[in-house]
Amino acid sequence: MSQMKVCLFAMLFLLAILPAQAADPQTKRNKAPAHKVIFQVSDSDPQKWYLTLSNIKNVQKELGKGKVRIEVLVYGPGLDMVTLETEVAEKLEEAMGNGVKIVACENTMIGRRLTRSDMFPGIGYVKTGVVELMKRQRAGWSYVRP
Repeated sequence: MSQMKVCLFAMLFLLAILPAQAADPQTKRNKAPAHKVIFQVSDSDPQKWYLTLSNIKNVQKELGKGKVRIEVLVYGPGLDMVTLETEVAEKLEEAMGNGVKIVACENTMIGRRLTRSDMFPGIGYVKTGVVELMKRQRAGWSYVRP
């Protein structure tokens, strides 16, 4: 078989199998976590944070860390728990180290005259907390408010 025929055969073979692999739901399922959950914290209460973070640990233990995507959305008075002076700093670090994304509402920050330099290192930000909740729920995320 000539070299040109071998190359043509190889290209046709790849064209035949690549679309099938790209469309395979099992392939997609293995790349993204099967579960997604967003926790809302809008209370300035350390006990509420401990409850939230305990719930998160339980979810990760039950489902497996790699099988669940977790976000904690913080707005309103809850923002006290993600400032530099937070009393739950160790717990925040532990959660973020376990893959939990913690995001603060920038609208609340503006209203309270806080900047990103006032906030706990490593957290994320969203413009409007309630809109973030709406988007996540529309995208199929479970919603929990401890």
